[in-house]
Amino acid sequence: MRSRFEGDRRLAVRMAVTMFLLGLLYVVFVGALVVLMKSWVLVVVVVAGVLGAQYWFSDRIAMFAMRGRVVEREEYPELHAVVDRLCALADMPKPVVAVSNMDMPNAFATGRNPDNAVVCVTTGLLRRLEPAELEGVLAHELSHVAHKDVAVITIASFLGVIAGLIVRFAFYSQMFGGGRRDQNTAVLFAAVMGVSAAVYAISFLLIRALSRYRELAADRAAAHLTGRPSALASALTKVSGDIARIPTKDLRTAQAFNAFYFTPATGKEPGIERFFSTHPSLEQRLEQLGQISTELGEPASPGRSG
Repeated sequence: MRSRFEGDRRLAVRMAVTMFLLGLLYVVFVGALVVLMKSWVLVVVVVAGVLGAQYWFSDRIAMFAMRGRVVEREEYPELHAVVDRLCALADMPKPVVAVSNMDMPNAFATGRNPDNAVVCVTTGLLRRLEPAELEGVLAHELSHVAHKDVAVITIASFLGVIAGLIVRFAFYSQMFGGGRRDQNTAVLFAAVMGVSAAVYAISFLLIRALSRYRELAADRAAAHLTGRPSALASALTKVSGDIARIPTKDLRTAQAFNAFYFTPATGKEPGIERFFSTHPSLEQRLEQLGQISTELGEPASPGRSG
């Protein structure tokens, strides 16, 4: 079933290209694993098992890590009412609704497809946002589900994580066992580390490029679905400002899931790290929403001028 969220052909192309390039990296990466573990059967079993587990249980992993729990309508009637309205408006299945007891204002969506999705908001977000702002944030997250980019980013993230682990394993294996190996083995291990490091670096950049674009696509789709881009802009401004005031030590756990969040969990104004951010800049997102507001002829918001 196609939802009424605005489609984005450029997003679809980017997802396809990203998955194709990551597929090529998988071939190189698995070859490095075979050399390292000397058993292609074991490599296939391990890689397939971990990838399958991440695909099927990514929603549970994210929920557990971010202390989210499923909530029923009786407990959060207003939250369910907003999700119900948006899903009816978008003509898409209603996802599981969850809440995380965290002061950090944020939201994320996860799941392998629209029929098996979870949308989670933090209690900090619920306390800070007005109803129209909350609707904009939830529309943004639901668009990720409708566009299926949540599943793509989950699978794409897997390769970078495993490649990083292989680099670490090969490094420590060489460090603590180097005296027992001949020169050829040492060269082989160095090659494995080099391939894994290259795979990690390339996958890191591919994921960042896709992640930044998908956030802009979700902002656009949410703004057009609700017809209130100024409310989403207001939520972005408010959430980004409040996150910046939360101590960095309280954000460290959350930062591992930045690619999934409505806005990244950064505790300060980004410097050079903005080039490696999972999200476009706040200014870029607000500028786009301001343009959409003008196109839709939306009245100027008293809180934010786009």
